[in-house]
Amino acid sequence: MRIFFTGMLVSFLGSLPLGTLNIAAMQIAISQTVKNALLFSLGSLTAEMVYVRLSLVAMDWVRKQEKIFRLLEWLTLLIIVALAVSSLYAAMHPSQGKNIILNNDLPSYLLGLTMSAVNPVQIPFWFGWSTVLFTKNVLKPRASYYNFYIIGIGLGTLLGNCVFIFGGRLIANKIQNNQSLMNYIIGGVFVVTALIQAWRMFVKKKDIAARLHETEQKD
Repeated sequence: MRIFFTGMLVSFLGSLPLGTLNIAAMQIAISQTVKNALLFSLGSLTAEMVYVRLSLVAMDWVRKQEKIFRLLEWLTLLIIVALAVSSLYAAMHPSQGKNIILNNDLPSYLLGLTMSAVNPVQIPFWFGWSTVLFTKNVLKPRASYYNFYIIGIGLGTLLGNCVFIFGGRLIANKIQNNQSLMNYIIGGVFVVTALIQAWRMFVKKKDIAARLHETEQKD
C-alpha cells in the first residue's frame, strides 16, 4: 500500500503542471462532454502505465532507443502545433467553435491513448522517480510492487486530469457566452507548450535520450 500511495501522489502532482494531455482533456470536457474527457484521460493513462511498466522491466533496452525517442519528440511537437493552430482557428471562427484535432471520429479513449503514446516526456520523469524509490527501498523488484505502483500511477494521473476536466467545465459555465475566449486561452497554452518543446529540442538540445542517460549516471 505504501508504494501504491507513493505512485498515486507522485503521479497526481506530476499531472498538475500545464501540459498537452491535461489541457486537451480540459478542452474536450468544454467542447464535448465530461464522459469523453474521462475516456480520453483513461486512454492517456493507459499508455503512461505501459511506459512505466516497460521502464521497470527493460530499463537498459529503453535507454538505447534514441532514434525512436527522437521521432516521438518530433511527432509530439507537430501534434502540439496542430492543437494550437486548431484552437486559435476555432477562436477566430466562433460559428464552428471546435478544435478539429480533438473533435474527430476517433473514439476519445483511442485519441488519448495515441496522443500519450507519442508523447514520451513522461519516460525520464518516471525513470528518475523509480530510481529514487528503488534507492529508498520503497519500490522493490517484485511483480506485486510493480502492479500496485502502476495502479497508483494510473489513479493519480486520472485524479490530476479530473482537476482540469471539472475545473474547465466550471470555468466554461462561468463564461459560457464567450467560447472564443476559452479557445484563445487554450490555444495560447498550446503555443507556449510548443515553444518549450522546440526550445528543448533545438536550443537546449536536451532530448529524451539525453535525460535518460543522465538518469543512468545517477543510478
